[in-house]
Amino acid sequence: ESDLMYFKPEQPHTISMYLEKTWYRLTVRRTVYDPDNPVDRLDVSILQNRLLGPILGIKDPRCDCRIGFIGGIRGIRELKDRVDRGDAAVAFAMYPTQMNDLMEIADAGSIMPPKSTWFEPKLRSGLFIHELS
Repeated sequence: ESDLMYFKPEQPHTISMYLEKTWYRLTVRRTVYDPDNPVDRLDVSILQNRLLGPILGIKDPRCDCRIGFIGGIRGIRELKDRVDRGDAAVAFAMYPTQMNDLMEIADAGSIMPPKSTWFEPKLRSGLFIHELS
């Protein structure tokens, strides 16, 4: 249980990877993304652009049957359990997308990448309001 808490990402650009019963901490270097691009600097974009796409051949995480998503509420334990059961070969845990990231991307007229829009707690109304000025 203590290894799970140790490998739970506590800040952006720190990605945990679980492979063959071992946790790894991947630290993203500033040279692998454009810090001025709000979409490019998201951990989910970095993971897709630097590992999932070029190394694992997952070009579109929306429809590739080899990739799944675990919402934050089930956490890092569920990722580990799925790999240990053989349901997955590798798992990645990322620091959650922050609300200011979402706002910057919206303000730039961009679209959030796949697997980056899980927010908790869910609003009961199902609406999200951003004041326009």
